[in-house]
This record gives sequence, structure tokens and C-alpha cells, in this order.
Amino acid sequence: MRDVAVEVRGLTKRFGTQVAVDDVSFDVPAGRIVGFLGPNGAGKSTTLRAIVGLTAPNAGTATIHGVPFHDLADPARTVGAIVDGVGFHPGRRAIDELRIAASTAGIPHHRCDEVLELVGLAAARRKQVGRFSLGMKQRLGLAAAMLGDPRVLLLDEPANGLDPEGIQWVRAFLRYLAEDGRAILVSSHLLGEVARLVDEVLVIRQGRIVAHGTVDALTAAAGGTTVLVASQDDAALAAALAQRGATVTAHNRGLRVEGLDPADVGAAALAAGVVLTELRAMTPELEDVFLELTAGGGIA
Repeated sequence: MRDVAVEVRGLTKRFGTQVAVDDVSFDVPAGRIVGFLGPNGAGKSTTLRAIVGLTAPNAGTATIHGVPFHDLADPARTVGAIVDGVGFHPGRRAIDELRIAASTAGIPHHRCDEVLELVGLAAARRKQVGRFSLGMKQRLGLAAAMLGDPRVLLLDEPANGLDPEGIQWVRAFLRYLAEDGRAILVSSHLLGEVARLVDEVLVIRQGRIVAHGTVDALTAAAGGTTVLVASQDDAALAAALAQRGATVTAHNRGLRVEGLDPADVGAAALAAGVVLTELRAMTPELEDVFLELTAGGGIA
């Protein structure tokens, strides 16, 4: 049985007549990274805000280790969050921003230097935040989230503004935290990075969860493996494949085949006496699944 750190059940939030989150339920287990995906306006931020008590739901519950956020005995040491982006005073030094947050939460100031070291900002500790790049601000936001050494992290677009090296660093950093047993819920528009990072994916559309599973399971469920093939006689091969019920279209210097797996394509080529020069399967990627699941799913 999984150790559930975050539990959301029947969460519903309306703004006037608009339903932003509609009967949403999911778990975030300890030691796992769960990706939270959806188009703009689908309900991701509202859900995150409800978990940390910034938005009161109309129905349902959101608990952390079985306790609503407002009832946590020591929230800063339980949950670290980046919700609604990172916001710091541009005239303050990085170390001072963290010290203010630490003092508010009763965290010793030496922890501020520790988290700056943890996120690679030790050398910029006395630099004014207004002079930080967007990527540096994201790292500072992660440092602030880690001040209390929490076992749960809720992160809204933590890699926003980072260069490829920074994105790779975030991926390694979050994996390190998950392997230490922390539960991490992360929303992102960087689908390629999400596919490399997460253990599970939640997809939300128009306020409702429309898919939940591992990346491999979701892409496999999308089905429709496409085969790319090239041969010494594409016309003859296309005719042989069509006889077997495949849909065949031209693709670069070969053919794109739908409806047959690679073994069937190879068998058709052999029976037709056609020599293949290329044969490979293309399974759906997370981006393909996401676009199919969320088409038209944003809320204006």
C-alpha cells in the first residue's frame, strides 16, 4: 500500500457560474513525482491553491498527511510550495528574502545559506533579486520552498525561464528529492521534460481529471503505433500493405503505415519480395496524448 502524502477528494471550486475545478480526486504518494498537466485555465492553479489553503473549495477536501493545510501544526516544515509564480521584492538581497521567510516560520537563519547552496545560488546570496534572471528567481523560489526541509512539494512551473542546463538541473534536483522519500506535485508546460521527470501524470481538462497514470501507460493506451518504412520499391510495398488493410501515406523518403505493427509490415514486404531499407515503430509521445486529451480544454 502506498504512503499517500497528498490526498484530494471530490474537490470542486466555482467562481460565480464558472466551474474551475469539478469533482477532482487524486493522490500524491511519498517518493513519487506526479506531473499535473492541462491547458491554461484548465484548473491546475486553482487546485494547487486549494491544497495550500489559498482558495476555499465549494466542495470536497484536500489534505496533507491526512490534515487540511490550515490545521497543520508546522506548515513550513511540512509543505514547500511555488504557487502563482515566485514573487520577491526586487530591492532586497536574496539572503534577506529568505531570512524574512525563515523568521516568519521560526526557521533558523543558517538554513537560508544551506538552501542557497542547495540550489546553486550561494555566490549570489547578497545580490538584489531585481538583478536576478528569471531562471535565478525560479531557483530562489525553490530555495524558499525548501526552507523548512518539507516532505511535500507543490510546484507550479518550477522550470519556467530556465535554460536547457537549468532545466536539466531541476530534473536532477527533483529526482534527488523524490528518492529521499518526498512527495512532489509539479505542473509544467514543458511536456518533454515532464515525460523525463515524472513517475505519474495527471491531465486536467475543463476542471476535470481526464487521465491519470504513468507516461508509458498513457502513451500505450493511446495506441495507434505508427510504422515508418522505406524500401527499394515503395510503390509495390504500399500496394502490398494496402491489401492487408493498412493506411499508407508518403513520408519523407519512405512510407508511413497505420494499422499494422512492424512484424506485419515486414511480413508483407517479404511476401511481396520487396527489400526493406528502413523499418521502425513510432509510438505516441506524451505531447501527442496531451493534445488529444485536452483539445479545446482551456477556459477563456
